[in-house]
Amino acid sequence: MIYGYIRVSTDRQTVENQRFEINRFCDDKTMVVERWIEETISGTKTIEERRLGRLLKKMRRGDILICSELSRLGRNLLMIMAVLNDCMNRDIQVWTIKDNYRLGSDINSKVLAFAFGLSAEIERNLISQRTKEALARKRAEGVVLGRPKGSKSKVRKLTGKEQEIKALLDKKVSKCAIARILGVHRLTVADFVRSMSEL
Repeated sequence: MIYGYIRVSTDRQTVENQRFEINRFCDDKTMVVERWIEETISGTKTIEERRLGRLLKKMRRGDILICSELSRLGRNLLMIMAVLNDCMNRDIQVWTIKDNYRLGSDINSKVLAFAFGLSAEIERNLISQRTKEALARKRAEGVVLGRPKGSKSKVRKLTGKEQEIKALLDKKVSKCAIARILGVHRLTVADFVRSMSEL
């Protein structure tokens, strides 16, 4: 069976890019993804806390797991290696598109997987270290970082819904009901309505 695995870290990211990449890859290879697994969760969460963990338990010998890149499986070397090791021991293949890996149970796959995982972790650590150094340098130069104290972002959760909210208010729909309709907290609606009246 062929599985397509998609993971994003936050709900602000979209799964559509990864789905498009996997579908295009499968079209080129005349393959069809038989089951999709999507989740919005940090890669730092343990495999057991993720849908990926449940999927891996169900997968059988000869199955193929396709994802856009190995970093979708985890955020550090040990986590990625644990997933790959489990798959390789059970003759489950892991294919990635951006990295162009076809990882099976052979020794070349194990070496490649280890090398990739190690280099990915080193790169993340270097980026993190460079970012921390740059921020420390800016602070030392007296630069104030972040949003000014007391200021609010102009973009809010309900930005773009002004007309819909106004129409509901004109129909005498309560703020609590509007909150239920829009799937947000009533205080979010109340705060947004207040900001609309200030414009």
